[in-house]
Amino acid sequence: MPDNGWPADRIDTQHAHSARIYDYILGGKDYYPADQEAGDAMAAEWPALPIHMRANRDWMNRAVRWLVEEAGVRQFLDVGTGIPTSPNLHEIAQSVAPESRVVYVDNDPIVLTLSQGLLTSTPGGRTAYAEADFRDPASILSAPELRATLDLDRPVALTVIAIVHFMLDEDDAVGVVRRLLEPLPSGSYLAMSIGTAEFAPREVGRVAREYAARDMPMRLRTLAEAHEFFEGLELVEPGITQVHKWHPDGGGDPDIRDEDIAMYGAVARKP
Repeated sequence: MPDNGWPADRIDTQHAHSARIYDYILGGKDYYPADQEAGDAMAAEWPALPIHMRANRDWMNRAVRWLVEEAGVRQFLDVGTGIPTSPNLHEIAQSVAPESRVVYVDNDPIVLTLSQGLLTSTPGGRTAYAEADFRDPASILSAPELRATLDLDRPVALTVIAIVHFMLDEDDAVGVVRRLLEPLPSGSYLAMSIGTAEFAPREVGRVAREYAARDMPMRLRTLAEAHEFFEGLELVEPGITQVHKWHPDGGGDPDIRDEDIAMYGAVARKP
């Protein structure tokens, strides 16, 4: 058992891990030397990487707040949660509407062992954690934690944040997202951020090669490919755009350049 309490038989500390790299670059504490080495190598290839990752995190905050304040959503299904970083999704939602309910889903043992930080809730709301694989939507939809927490007769916001770029073509990310949306009622929403290399192709390409060298191949998508996830849905203005341009609130870095951001973000309503 490592010092941080993670079960030693489930945690590979010798190889870098995408969630731990993200945590390291965002200034977290749940990483190992292999993750620090990888993060440093990636940032050396693209110094804007920390800016990009923080912008994605800021977008998530704004998107969730918009869903609660403007769309009236009170239920969230967050797939591919990653290592908890405060403010977490439920903290944002419940700060506006304390009755909000959130189910977090991940198949990562790190997230599983840290999930207690995701399970705090306001008295009127509820949070739960389900261990399931994004590539197996049936296991997510049948998870008892989901059924006990969310009412699928009422709108749900499905949030898929900074994960599909780790799904290759054979994983059928678009099909997976559609299957997760299928049982959600009219008035539900999809919020996604989607990795792209369209604004800094050489730099982001070098970062992708660093990930691939550590057995984490990436599938970065064009704007046209990003649109495939939202077919049949009603995009919220301004549609699919770089995350720092989606409903900016003035709280982010005013000097962010387009070439510093390799992530599209969008929110759409299920009619």
